[in-house]
Amino acid sequence: MATEKKKKENSGNLKKTFFSSLVICSWLLFFSGFGIFCAYIYMVSENTGGYFGSMPALQVLENPKTETASVLYTEDNIQLGKYWRENRSPVEFSELSPNVINALIATEDFRFKKHSGIDFLGMFRVLLKSIVMGQNSGGGSTLSQQLAKNLFDTRSAAFEGKLHKKNKTIGLVINKTKEWLTAIKIEKSYTKKEILTMYLNAVDFGSNSFGIKVASNTFFATTPDSLTIPQAALLVGLLKAPTYYSPVLNPDNAFLRRNVVLGQMNKYGYLKDASLDSLSKQPLNLNYQVENQNQGLATYFRSVVNNYLLYWCKINGYDLYADGLRIYTTLDSRMQKYAEEAVHEHMKYLQEQFFKHWQGRNPWIDEQGKEIQGFIKHAASKTSHFKQLEKIYGKDTSGIIKAMSKPVKMRIFSWNGDRDTIMSPIDSIKYYKHFLHTGFMAMDPHSGHIKAWVGGINHTYFKYDHVKQGKRQPGSAFKPIVYATALDFGYKPCDEVMDAPVTFPVGTEEEPNKTWTPQNSEGKYTGEMFTLRKAMANSVNSIAAYIIKKVTPKAVVTMAENLGIKSPLQPVPALCLGVFDVSVYELIGAYSTFVNQGTYTKPFYIQRIEDKHGNIIKEFTPKTNEALDEETAYLMVHMLKGATEERGGTALGLNRFGLLGHGNEIGGKTGTTQNSSDGWFV
Repeated sequence: MATEKKKKENSGNLKKTFFSSLVICSWLLFFSGFGIFCAYIYMVSENTGGYFGSMPALQVLENPKTETASVLYTEDNIQLGKYWRENRSPVEFSELSPNVINALIATEDFRFKKHSGIDFLGMFRVLLKSIVMGQNSGGGSTLSQQLAKNLFDTRSAAFEGKLHKKNKTIGLVINKTKEWLTAIKIEKSYTKKEILTMYLNAVDFGSNSFGIKVASNTFFATTPDSLTIPQAALLVGLLKAPTYYSPVLNPDNAFLRRNVVLGQMNKYGYLKDASLDSLSKQPLNLNYQVENQNQGLATYFRSVVNNYLLYWCKINGYDLYADGLRIYTTLDSRMQKYAEEAVHEHMKYLQEQFFKHWQGRNPWIDEQGKEIQGFIKHAASKTSHFKQLEKIYGKDTSGIIKAMSKPVKMRIFSWNGDRDTIMSPIDSIKYYKHFLHTGFMAMDPHSGHIKAWVGGINHTYFKYDHVKQGKRQPGSAFKPIVYATALDFGYKPCDEVMDAPVTFPVGTEEEPNKTWTPQNSEGKYTGEMFTLRKAMANSVNSIAAYIIKKVTPKAVVTMAENLGIKSPLQPVPALCLGVFDVSVYELIGAYSTFVNQGTYTKPFYIQRIEDKHGNIIKEFTPKTNEALDEETAYLMVHMLKGATEERGGTALGLNRFGLLGHGNEIGGKTGTTQNSSDGWFV
C-alpha cells in the first residue's frame, strides 16, 4: 500500500517537473522569439508605426546625463556647499575602492566581466528558480541593463509605443528588449570600468544620497576610495531597496542585507572564510549625517549666492541643480571661520546683556518708552501659519489668534543649543522678538572681493540675511559720506566749526514756520571749536548738521550714489544723521572707496563658474567708477583714523581687544540709532 502511494507521488512529481520544464521552455521561446523580432524591427526602423516606442538616441548614449549637484567653493578651494535636486557628485574609477567594485559585481552581476551586456545563463537561472523552485531571485538583469534602465529611463512614458497600451506583458517584453539592445550599445561604447563608474554615480542609496560619493559621506563620513569591506557591502546592499534596507530606518534589515552581500563576496572569491566570519559580526558603525543648507560655513552667503545663480543660469541656459557647475567665490574660508566665531561670541554676550536689561519687560516700545500695543498680533499676522489659518477662519482674527495660542511641541533656538519645549505659536513669536540680530561683512577694498559674510545669528531659525537683504538706519555711520562731500567742496580736516545749534526751516503748508534743530547725543552743545576730523571722530551731530547745511542735502545724496548707495535717500537735512535705511553691503562698498584712492569698486562674490568638466564658462570682473579724486580719498582715510586717535574717538573701545597701537592703523565710524535700536561699526 505504501509502495503504491509512493509510486503515485513520484508520478505526480514527474508530471510537475515536466510541466514546469514545458512552461520554462515556452517562456524562453516566446521571450527570445519576440525579443529577436523586436530587435529585428529596431534594427530596420527604430519605431515602426509607433508600435514599439522610441529608443535612447545614439548621442544620448554617448553623452548620458544624470543630475549632478553644483558645488560652491571658497577662493582657497574649500567646498562651501551644494545646490541639488538629487545630491550627486560624480567620481572617476580611480577614486573607487576595490571593495565596492567587488561587492557590486558579486551581488549584482558576477559574470559582468565575461558577458557583453546580456547574461543568458543568468536569465535561465532566474526563470528556473522562480518557476521550478518558487524562489524570487530578482530579474537577472546585468549591470549594463540596470544602467540602461536607470540612466536613460527606458521604461518611462516617453519611450512607450502603441503595444504598451494594449498589453502589459508585451510591453514588458518590449522594455526588456530595449534594455538588451541599449545594454549592448553601452558595452560597445564604454569600457567595463566606465560602465561600473557610471552605474555607481547614477544609483540612489536613499537619504537623499545619489551616487557612491555622496552615499559614502552620508553614511560613513568618508570617501569612495576609503570604503572598508563592511561599509562597501552595506552600501551595495542598499541598492536592492534603499528604504527597506536603510541602516537608519531599519538597522536590522540593513545588518542582514550587508551580511548577504558579504556572503556573495565570499562565494565568488572576494572574501576568505575567516574574514567573512569576522566581518559578519561587526556592527554597522554608521557616521550618519545628511547634508543640508543650514550646516557648514557661510550659510547665509550661500542662500544669497543661490538667488543670483538661479538668475544667471536662467538667462544662460543652465540648470543650477542638475548641471554640476563649479562656482568659485571670493570668500576666504579662514576669514569666514573667524568672522562666524566672532559673531557668535559677541552676539551671545550682547544677548545676555539685553536679557538682563529687559528682564520682566517687553522690548517693543515706542519713542516715549511705552510698550507698543498690538505689536505681537501684528507680527503674527505676517506669518505663514496665520495665513494658513485664514483659509479656515476667514476674517475672524480673534479665532486665528485663539488657535495660535494653543501650546504645541516645538524645537526652539537658544544660545546654549536647540531646545525642545511646549509653547504656543504666539508665545514663540514673543520669544523670538527678544533676540538681537546682526550682519557682518569683510571685503578687500582694492579688488572688491568679499572675504567674509555672516548674515545672522543662526540660519536654521532665522533665514533673513542682514548683510544685503536687510536694510537699517545707519545713524552716525553715514556721517563719513557727509564729510566726504565737504572735502569735495574744498573743506579740510583741520577746519574748525563750533559745536552749536543749527536750525533748518522744514515748514509745510500746514506748518509754514516749522523748524528742525538736531540734538547732540547727550542733549547739549559745548560751544567748543572742533576740527572736522575731531567732530567726525566724536560724532558731534551739530557739526554734521552745519556741514550738510553748507554743502546741501542734494550734494550728499549725489555723493552717496557715487559711492554705491542704491537705497533711496531723500535730500533732507536729517540725512546727516543717517535716518534712511541702507544695507551693510552698501555701506562697506562706500567706505572702501576711501581706502581705494577714490575708486568705487562694487563688492562682488563670484570669481568664475566652470562646467562639470572644469571648463571656464564665465569669469567675473568688478564694476568700478571714479567716485572721488585721490586727494579727497586720502584725506577721508585720515579723517576715519580719528575715531581711534582723537580724544573722545568713538572707536577707542577697540583698546579692549588690544587692537590699537603696536603699529596698527585702524580707521572707522560707529553709528547708533534712536533708542539704541541699531548699532553699527565700519
